[in-house]
Amino acid sequence: MKFIKQNFGALLAVSLLFVGCQNSGNGELIGVMDRNSPMLNIPFGTVYVPGGDFVRGGGGEDVAYSQTYNPKTISISSFYMDETEITNNEYRQFVTWVTDSIKRRVLGEVDPTFLIESPDGEGEPSINWKTKIKNTPEIAEAMEALYTPKDERFYGRKEIDTRKLNFEYYWFDFQSAAVKSFEKQEPSNDGVYRASFINRPQSLKSRAGYIKKEVVNVYPDTLCWIFDFAYSYNEPMTRSYYNSPMYDNYPVVGVNWRQAKAFCVWRANSYNNALSAKGLGRIEDFRLPTEAEWEYAARGGMDMNPYPWGGPYAMNMNGCLIGNFKPQRGKYAMDGGVYPVVVAHYAPNDFGLYDMMGNVAEWCLDAYDESYDGFLDLNPSYEYNAKDDDPSGMKRKVIKGGSFKDFAEFTKVYARWYEYQDTCKSYIGFRCVMAYLGRDRGDNPKTASNVYR
Repeated sequence: MKFIKQNFGALLAVSLLFVGCQNSGNGELIGVMDRNSPMLNIPFGTVYVPGGDFVRGGGGEDVAYSQTYNPKTISISSFYMDETEITNNEYRQFVTWVTDSIKRRVLGEVDPTFLIESPDGEGEPSINWKTKIKNTPEIAEAMEALYTPKDERFYGRKEIDTRKLNFEYYWFDFQSAAVKSFEKQEPSNDGVYRASFINRPQSLKSRAGYIKKEVVNVYPDTLCWIFDFAYSYNEPMTRSYYNSPMYDNYPVVGVNWRQAKAFCVWRANSYNNALSAKGLGRIEDFRLPTEAEWEYAARGGMDMNPYPWGGPYAMNMNGCLIGNFKPQRGKYAMDGGVYPVVVAHYAPNDFGLYDMMGNVAEWCLDAYDESYDGFLDLNPSYEYNAKDDDPSGMKRKVIKGGSFKDFAEFTKVYARWYEYQDTCKSYIGFRCVMAYLGRDRGDNPKTASNVYR
């Protein structure tokens, strides 16, 4: 009798639950209600770039005779893009976060309150940012592991050992997961062999094989100023460009492609965690722009023009240079700056983007390939994640926009250049993009009742 009562109670609970679900939509197909609201605001520091089509590689001549500027019409979806290059101070926020997180993990060995155990007790503990770092002998002793060794200290200064500022993150290899394997079948009764395609993730016991781990040192290479310019006194730039508040709003340089990607991952996680805390839905991740996105954004809606402002000249009607590049041999300061200048110093293009010509060149997501223009005409992207032991030719990544050291011809929007993914240069920075989820701003429905049918 007791068994019957227990089962009757469970059956009644299930029945009531089913009735409740039915009543929520009166039997109509209305979708899942009470979903997290979408984030409809433009991320701070970015501008909205509406989708469209343009002639990639068009608007000029191939002065280097590289045969890589073959014009082709392609289409691009809408996205958000940083209005300027990432600045020293913005990148410093990333480095500071990595430094603080490493401090707390080290101190967690002394004081468990710096870490939060995973709910199941098996995962890696997370960082407790609420615990304050106190000046106790135990903490001071634990912190010594983060400073440079005593024999490396300059005038006895205790400084964080930048070689230990490593950022660990994970990414999912969608390209490999999407590959379909070919499976041969026995002939049917009519004697014809037929083949079936099985999605590779379904043929594996776990998707863990597609989850990739990266560990990247995040501190910029400040010595690039000396390495890049032989017989040039650039020691002040090495000492101060990244560290001095005077350069806070200048574009960060000395950051390689892998570091730029790590910054995008950190920024996306930070942004999405903040949205989740507000009850908002997760958005697309920040990332580096594809080469096609960068060129489309740089043109500012003016197709077949070589410069972001349109027209064939890098000088306005008043005889003033419109960007930071090398106007004549030996006359770096003719445009107002010998080195990179503060971001947004020159006027933006029609999309509201600054410094898409000159100042510092910018990393793109794509690997460099001379025949890239023939691959696809819809959101083209050619991404290859080269390993450390791969040949150097497989580590070439696209850079766009030219820099303060380049002639105007090499800063045009269609110009294509490359650098190696593990190389840091004093004239290469980056900016981030984020794909816009939807067709265009203004028609992304807030509620199901706004859906166009």
